[in-house]
Parts: sequence; C-alpha cells; structure tokens
Amino acid sequence: MVPHLVTALTGPINELEQRLLDAAPVIERWFRLEWMEHTPPVYCAVDLRNAGFKVAPVDTDLCPDGWHNLSPDTLPLAVQAAQAAIEKICPEAHELVLVPENGKRQHYYWANFAQLQQIFHLAGLDVRIGSIDPALKRNTVVKTPAGRPLTLEPLQRVRNRLVLKHFDPCTILLNNELDTGIPGILEDVREQYVLPPLQAGRCIRRKSRHFQCYEDLCKHFGKLIGVDPWLINPMFATCGEINIHEPSGGECLRSNVDALLGKVRRKYKEYGINEKPFVVVKADQGTRGMGIMTVRDVKDLDRLGEPVKKRSAARDVPKGEVIIQEGILTNERVNDAVAEPVVYMIDRYVVGGFYRIHADRSVDENLSAPGARFVPLPFASDAHLPQRVGDKGAASAPNRFYMYGVIGRLALVAASYELEATDPELQEELA
Repeated sequence: MVPHLVTALTGPINELEQRLLDAAPVIERWFRLEWMEHTPPVYCAVDLRNAGFKVAPVDTDLCPDGWHNLSPDTLPLAVQAAQAAIEKICPEAHELVLVPENGKRQHYYWANFAQLQQIFHLAGLDVRIGSIDPALKRNTVVKTPAGRPLTLEPLQRVRNRLVLKHFDPCTILLNNELDTGIPGILEDVREQYVLPPLQAGRCIRRKSRHFQCYEDLCKHFGKLIGVDPWLINPMFATCGEINIHEPSGGECLRSNVDALLGKVRRKYKEYGINEKPFVVVKADQGTRGMGIMTVRDVKDLDRLGEPVKKRSAARDVPKGEVIIQEGILTNERVNDAVAEPVVYMIDRYVVGGFYRIHADRSVDENLSAPGARFVPLPFASDAHLPQRVGDKGAASAPNRFYMYGVIGRLALVAASYELEATDPELQEELA
C-alpha cells in the first residue's frame, strides 16, 4: 500500500489527516477499482506541499530522475513494484533498455541511473543503457559519484525495433524527458513497449491538462470521503502565449492572477486561515523548476515590463503558455530549512520518497531551484501499519505518511487519465 516512512512533522493528527485515516477502507477500495479500469504510468514522482490546513500536489513528473535520493531501506519495495509492472506489461521479458537524457549529464544523474538499473536488475531483468543522443557514436563509459562505471551504448533502429548489439529487448524504458520533441528513432515502434508512452514527454504534456484531470478526480474523491475537494486540490487558471513587453501582453496574466487570488482569499476566509494568499506562475509546458514566479499581489506584475536591471525577478518569468496555480505553503522543515515531500511510485505502488529542502527559500517559494538538497524518507524505526484515530500511537510516522501516499496516488490516477486522453491510438478508436 504505502511504505511506513518517517516524516518531519510531529504533534497531533489534524482534521484532514484524521478524515483520510478514518476513510482508509473506502479509499483503498476506490483505488483498487480505479486500477481495474485504468493503467498507471510505469513510474511517477509527485511533489507535495503540506500547509497543515491543506495538502496538495504541485507537480507530477512521469520521468523522474531522483531515484538515488530514496533511502536504501525502500529498495525491496521498489523491486517488488517493478516486478509487478513488468509482469503486467511483458511477463516473458528478460531484457530491458534504459534510455537516458541526451548530452553531458552531471554525476548525480548517473547515480539515479545506477539505482534504476539495480531496481530492474533485481526485478529479474538483464538491463543495459541505450542512448538516443545523435552525438554518441560508440560505447562510452560514465561514472557515478561513487565511481561505479556505466556503459552507454548507441541505440539502433532495425525496422520496427530498437536494439543494441546482441540485445533485443521487450521493453524500452525512457528516463528522458523529450523536452525538444519526439526523435524519429522512437516513432512508430510497434513491436516493443516504449514506456512511459511518448505523449508523456514534456514536448507534449501540459501541466494544465494534468491538473484538470486531478481536479475532476478530487471532486469525486472529496464527495466519497466527505471532505471539501479544495483541501487536497490546488486551484488553477491558464493563459495562452504571453509577452509581457507588449502593452496587452500581460492582461490575461493580470486578470487571471487577480481572479485566482480572490478565490483563494475567499477560501481562507471560509476556513479562518490567517495567511497571505499567493499564486505561482509557471510555464504550462515547461522544464523542471525553471521559469517559476511567485505572485502575492497583482500589482507585482506591473514591474515585469520594466528593464531587466530594475527587476530581479525577470529570470523567473515563464515564457509561452502559462498556468497560474494556487500557491501552497509548506509546513515542514528539516534542520530549520524549508522542506517539501516528494513521493515516488512504480506502477500503482508507493515505493519511497524524500524531502527537497532549501535553506535560502521561504515557506511560499519554489524549492526546486539551485541550492536545493535532498533528505531520504527512511523507514520508521517502529514500522507498523497506520493506526486507527483514537488508538494509542495515532500520531505515528506511518499515519503521517499515509496521507502523502493517498495524495500521491491520486495524482498517479490523474496521470493515467491524462495519458489516456492524449493517447493517439485511443483517440483514433474513439473517432
């Protein structure tokens, strides 16, 4: 279900946590029924923010590269989940190719790759690394920070299959965001499984589409367990192409930021929350942690058209289509640094997570920025199943993490809906 992990929070269980724990049987049955009808992504990572009064996802990554940040304690869970995923996709599989990002990568990325390779190797597969980088012409050895060598091999296209020398895999697992487009080598591969599917690439995905799927799910889920969907959902709005240097270029942005701040204020008033609302503006089709701007007052946007020297936030202005998302405070800290949990999943299973922490950021700022560090969420020393509210130990670490597992899996279900809605083959069948 979810691993029993340590979180940074202590103190009494709050009302939202209590409601989720009370409704655990209903929640788990709901997830089972969802997975009977929908296929989860092969893997997924969800960034969460816990404000105390609400908990919600702020980003869902279908090609996560932080596997090395998970606690070693969680490796058995990841292996079991990988086995379940492979049995469902290709039960007879014995060979797997992992596809990395193109270009030169930092050492930490290869640590991530070494961990992925180990997970699927222990799941019973022969795993090799096949690069689609046109600049890679021959086998190349890279090293992890620990000095472990990894061999990158040029992936080749032979008719409708992707192969390496003397290696013909059943499944191609992408750990490549495909930011710049779908390369020809990956198109129309019909004799193998390419996972995640190509429509999961950042060149195709839209954050707004994902969060619309998530919002729709929250309406049903909130009714199911008797909570206001807002308590688990970040409200959002979208704008088309914006150009802040044109007279009317920021009008859509200003009007939507003003409207969304108004909605958040009304919710804060309804729940008696004495905090200043804010929104986050980011590229709807964007790269991780880049071009993200925090806006606390619509008047802040008036400065965006000023010369760069007069506005330090210029580098944070997103380009192109944007999503304006309700800002969620974070109520967690690790060693006095602001923190947010990131939940990792393989198939439909939570397999671990970590805290992203940033000593130079405040509770209402983006933490996915230079200077961020990562602290694994290890197993609780007194690992046990979540306790019923009212029982001794109800404020235990497993109870704390259960809520994160529920919200992470809700985002996972939303991702499955999103991928179905953008699957070209499914759309052809429906047409």
